[in-house]
Amino acid sequence: MNTFSIDNLLNRRSVKSLFSLFDDKKGEIRLVGGCVRDTLLNRDIKDIDAGTTIELSELMKILKKKNLKYEDYAYRYGSIIVYLNDEKIQITKLREDIKQMGRHTDIFFTNNWEKDALRRDFTFNAIYLSFDGKIFDYFNGQNDLLRKKVKFIGDTEARLKEDYLRIYRYYRFLGLFDFPKLENEYENILKKYSLESFIYLSNDIIRQEVLKMFKMPFAVNCFFKNIVKKDKRNWLKNTNNHFIKTKYDLGLKKCLNKIEVLIN
Repeated sequence: MNTFSIDNLLNRRSVKSLFSLFDDKKGEIRLVGGCVRDTLLNRDIKDIDAGTTIELSELMKILKKKNLKYEDYAYRYGSIIVYLNDEKIQITKLREDIKQMGRHTDIFFTNNWEKDALRRDFTFNAIYLSFDGKIFDYFNGQNDLLRKKVKFIGDTEARLKEDYLRIYRYYRFLGLFDFPKLENEYENILKKYSLESFIYLSNDIIRQEVLKMFKMPFAVNCFFKNIVKKDKRNWLKNTNNHFIKTKYDLGLKKCLNKIEVLIN
């Protein structure tokens, strides 16, 4: 555990302001997701996300009382964005995602942290951090980070059917590691659902996810199975063909064309 980095995160002005909002409230808030994952990897933090047991209506009352700026466009999904010390923080009421299919989900609010963790995609994205530095790791995500392993929570096929964007997120997070450890069965499963993903995901959503891959520390791992042989991953071949078939020039000329630069 990277204690020094965790202390830096907890001492961040925006994070300290966030926790101070809940000092005298009957509820709890914990940091979760990328900010915790990247802290444990000693990487720079870009986005801060938090989960809470407090009802959003109550939270909004607190923010209004403090004259804090916030956005509630994702209120129906239990999320609001608050601006603290010139930093954007997304706070989400603990929830379960039910009746998921493709990209759609119904939600059920809960106060159970582990149920909230179950809806998340990968083990290292379901690690929570409390104000006092306590880590809550329900699926051994810290160990997967040490092993350089991107591991789905629950049944892989079921999780992909819930949200096909997870196919591309899986490959994106391979770029976290210099030499990621691959699950043998994942490649066959992901190959099976790669073509099906085009039914549920727009070209623009796919392009945006691919662009995020370029920003990963080891981006080449997102795109190539073998760098020496220049053997591209199956998802990339399918996506390239799909963009050609649908005449999506933006994806071809402003996105996929950048991949060759990685190995040249």
